Amino acid sequence: MRSVRTFLPRTTRGRRVLQVALACGLLAALGVPANAEARDISRDTLPANDGWAAADGGTTGGSSADDAHVFTVRNRAELVRALGGGSATPKIIKVAGTIDANTDDSGKRLDCDDYATDGHGLKKYLAAYDPRTWGAAKPSGPQEEARQASAAAQAERVELTVGSNTTIVGLGDSAVLKGASLQVRDADNVIVRNLELRDAYDCFPVWQPNTGGLGDWKTAYDTLWLRGATHVWIDHVTASDKGHPDEDEPTYFGRNYLRHDGLLDITNASDLVTVSWSRFADHDKAMLIGNGDTATGDRGKLRVTLHHNEFESVVQRAPRVRFGQVHVYNNRYVVPADAQDYRYSLGVSTESAVYAENNAFTTPGHIEVADLVKSWNGTALHQSGTLFNGFPVDLLAIYNAYNSGSERDLTADVGWTPALHGTVDSAAKADRDVERGAGAGRIR
Repeated sequence: MRSVRTFLPRTTRGRRVLQVALACGLLAALGVPANAEARDISRDTLPANDGWAAADGGTTGGSSADDAHVFTVRNRAELVRALGGGSATPKIIKVAGTIDANTDDSGKRLDCDDYATDGHGLKKYLAAYDPRTWGAAKPSGPQEEARQASAAAQAERVELTVGSNTTIVGLGDSAVLKGASLQVRDADNVIVRNLELRDAYDCFPVWQPNTGGLGDWKTAYDTLWLRGATHVWIDHVTASDKGHPDEDEPTYFGRNYLRHDGLLDITNASDLVTVSWSRFADHDKAMLIGNGDTATGDRGKLRVTLHHNEFESVVQRAPRVRFGQVHVYNNRYVVPADAQDYRYSLGVSTESAVYAENNAFTTPGHIEVADLVKSWNGTALHQSGTLFNGFPVDLLAIYNAYNSGSERDLTADVGWTPALHGTVDSAAKADRDVERGAGAGRIR
């Protein structure tokens, strides 16, 4: 038998090649692609003038973290420790492989039955609050209390708080955080990049009898929620319901039993946010900016830039805006041919000031230009350079021409002109570039 020594390289170059090969094998064993460390993006900061998050000092995340606060995490327990309970200490968190938030402290997978407590059961809940017998009152009593206790048990696992001065990045091309609701609450200076956020699945939706006139199911978790957050850069993120699409859920009380809320919600006076080169897919309500018509504290806040993002198979809210000054440019919208539930893309609501330019929309034949916009008490929408199925259109003029009269016509004067942005490409170029470059694993 030949000794192991026979196989060892005899030159310095050969030994280096072997070291690289061994390192790649180790990374693969950890679920990290071999090119994961080819470019370290963890200390990147938002470029100057890259949207609203570049204002007032810019966004640097955890780039100043010392070595003791740079973490590589591979499971929920490690991620929770790295987040430090939402501490403001500068920190960099690198996500390796797939992390499932629905796990216990030992890493064991948890399902909805594991969270259920106090005698909660879906059949019991449906029997207790059937509108034919319960009526239109808000659910109360033992089954609603049991649902709330069960929901609290899940929330303890899946709600993950991100503090100020934090950067979270995915390693390589396939970093995934699934089942989690990543929440940036009352925090400043946060970066989230190169990460797939998947399936923030609510085990215990609540029945709301009076919602929408017919009642509806309300879910608890946004995949990524900015609440009172400032200076946030979200870049090359992919967010979807992958694994549990709501369209596959059953119908109860005549309404789809929804399991997901928003993919990205920006609410409660959040401000100075840039969302770039990200992908939002296979979802109903994608992005809410401003959560209520009476939330007047949002005035002067909710300044958000959305550029070079893809919205594919999204039913509505891409985004829906209240109060905010929102720059929406060079984004790609794709409605699949078999979509029957599409509602709108750009939602113009109370005191919103949306400045939309050079966005591209691809839709099937039953969706018309006027369908792209929906207004609730909105007054203005600036649009220019819109491309619809390859043809330039005046989105505002067409919307006003086809407005049913239930809402006032929108004017083009939104009261501001964006100054913080990079090159605004043609809608056609942006459409091609975003198709190739948006989403996690595509930073080059």
